[in-house]
Amino acid sequence: MKFTDGYWQMRPGVEVLRPRAVESVETQERGFTVYAPTAVLTGRGDTLNRPVVTVRFFSPAPGVVGVTIGHHTGGLPREPRFALHTDDDHPVTVDVTESTAALTTGDLTVRVGLVGAWQVDFLHGDRVVTSSTERSVGVVTDDQGRRFVHERLALGVGETVYGLGERFGAYVKNGQAVDIWNADGGTASEQAYKNVPFYLSSAGYGVFVDHPEHVSFEVGSEVVSQTQFSVEGQTLTYLLVDGPTPKDVLRRYTALTGRPARVPAWSYGLWLSTSFTTSYDEETVTSFIDGMAQRDLPLSVFHFDCFWMRQFHWVDFVWDPKTFPDPEGMLRRLHERGLKVCVWINPYIAQRSYLFEEGRQAGYLVCNPDGSVWQWDKWQAGMALVDFTDPEAAAWYAGKLRTLLDMGVDCFKTDFGERIPTDVRWHDGSDPQRMHNYYSYLYNKVVFELLEAERGPGEAVVFARSATAGGQQFPVHWGGDCESTFPAMAESLRGGLSLAASGFGYWSHDIGGFEGTPDPAVFKRWIAFGLLSSHSRLHGSGSYRVPWAYDEEAVEVLRHFTRLKLELMPYLASVAEQVHTDGWPMMRPMVLEFPDDPTAAYLDRQYMLGPDVLVAPVMSADGEVTYYVPTGTWTHLVTGARITGPGWRTEKHDVTSVPVLARPGAVVGFGAVHDRPDYEWADGVRLRCYAPVQGQRTRVRIPSPGDGPGAVFEIGYADGVATVDLVDGASSGYTCEVVNAEGAR
Repeated sequence: MKFTDGYWQMRPGVEVLRPRAVESVETQERGFTVYAPTAVLTGRGDTLNRPVVTVRFFSPAPGVVGVTIGHHTGGLPREPRFALHTDDDHPVTVDVTESTAALTTGDLTVRVGLVGAWQVDFLHGDRVVTSSTERSVGVVTDDQGRRFVHERLALGVGETVYGLGERFGAYVKNGQAVDIWNADGGTASEQAYKNVPFYLSSAGYGVFVDHPEHVSFEVGSEVVSQTQFSVEGQTLTYLLVDGPTPKDVLRRYTALTGRPARVPAWSYGLWLSTSFTTSYDEETVTSFIDGMAQRDLPLSVFHFDCFWMRQFHWVDFVWDPKTFPDPEGMLRRLHERGLKVCVWINPYIAQRSYLFEEGRQAGYLVCNPDGSVWQWDKWQAGMALVDFTDPEAAAWYAGKLRTLLDMGVDCFKTDFGERIPTDVRWHDGSDPQRMHNYYSYLYNKVVFELLEAERGPGEAVVFARSATAGGQQFPVHWGGDCESTFPAMAESLRGGLSLAASGFGYWSHDIGGFEGTPDPAVFKRWIAFGLLSSHSRLHGSGSYRVPWAYDEEAVEVLRHFTRLKLELMPYLASVAEQVHTDGWPMMRPMVLEFPDDPTAAYLDRQYMLGPDVLVAPVMSADGEVTYYVPTGTWTHLVTGARITGPGWRTEKHDVTSVPVLARPGAVVGFGAVHDRPDYEWADGVRLRCYAPVQGQRTRVRIPSPGDGPGAVFEIGYADGVATVDLVDGASSGYTCEVVNAEGAR
């Protein structure tokens, strides 16, 4: 929210109190609090009728500094709150002198000036990364009597900001005003399904605003040299997360808010959907699966979208008897063909669903303040909402899903969760404003934890649309409803890169786009992008996404890129381990891997798939693509062509090609299987060492898709020859080859 009229004046009716200088400081065991009057004190009389801003500094985790700015701090606690993994035992140093008060955790220090105007500096070592200055903090009252608190942190020259959830506009957030408020708005506006009050700075830090309610960010857009964030109320808490690299920031941030879980090996294969409003029954489904098999197209998961249930009954979790008269038998037959099954769900209960009356009588549905069930007619007639703040309601909902799992369903697409009202009463007394975004967390948590309980750790996966901070723990997430065009393909990628910079490790999108029917050129180009993403799904709205519906060339393209992805599973599986252990996404913004390359700061039409593979999707019908290659000798993963950077390249690619380059010195594992993702990845693996340098030694760990030990290899390169040793685990028939090394033989 913007409060100023230009730099000097406030907007009409807006009044602001600012801390002018620190009057006193109180130390605690692991932090300190400063008291800053809103005027310069020249005598005792100036303390009368004088508001004071209270600011507490603390450290909830190593390398993280927390700041709470308060005016009147006697308000009642408001729920829900983000579930943070704090550490009360890590080393924290507090040092107060005549001129400064400082708190240090690891290499991060916050230093508050005790003399002169308000000044707070955040330092990595002895380098100031950002500051709160004289006009940064504000306690605001607007013309409607509402109260807000804002903070503004300095932006340095050339500093760029990323994240704030899955946002489809400009990837670099400088110059934008962003509202953290989940909405069902598609992918072509400023609205977003996944809003995360966290941003990542190129200056080597991140900022997490610890409020699940509406948070406003003005990134260099109210004061162009500062990032402002504000919440309604009398207090504001934010956490500054140390780097120094972007990957360090994400590692610390996801340690605090939760790391993504491991997902099952089969989930990396190709998913095929019925699409949304198309006409389908078991015969249709069987024809799709037969068509894939006849064309030698590897398929891992079949997804049933909304109309597996009867119209006007969503959700009742009952198969439509007209189109699926024998669901148990059908699911058994699908499993016999080696497929997993996903079905669409959401947290909304139509009035016509038998669950409506059941939930109403038990008190499991969200209520109006007068105790009546909240309803509206958007999406489904008389729709109500499950109250996941009630443990009994959550168990009731999970029990309905358990019946589907017992029937043979393997996972769920957890759609919706954004249209959450704020004029309602929650079972546990939660604040409706804070529940609007947080509902997505509770919803996906209930479903994901049911899958973990029933299928086991590492075997749970959802396909979720809505999320907020912490939701990355319940993968996978997909990009929502996009158009079937090249511009929509680009906006989808921007959304995925922004989400990756917000701590989410896995991300997918509808191959070909959702709305409308893609031109064959769009569909074929989107296939390459989709199969070089962490998860890959063919899905649309009113038209099917089987490739032969477009042309036979589309079949060839899908076969080529599906096989390529499945062959890359040894590499992708090792990247996925980093998602779980370090919080680093599989699809990475270029700036994450190349933070010192100024060009990488703005790249949003390409990405790194893990640390070692660059992907530049082709987003044109004629196959022309322009992309940037960082320093060194890069190698096309498939053709072996050498490409030297740094520099921009413009190329033309046919539909079975896309720029997919191996980083200099990378070792990429190719598997021996290309028709399924869940094979023993280390057996028969071909370890390709791309453009190695003399004396290079690289250790590569390839996990197992099950409970096996996997394998750890050490690859050495000297005098044109590569050597490989199995140093741990088990593998049979592995080989190593050198690609594009000087003097190799």
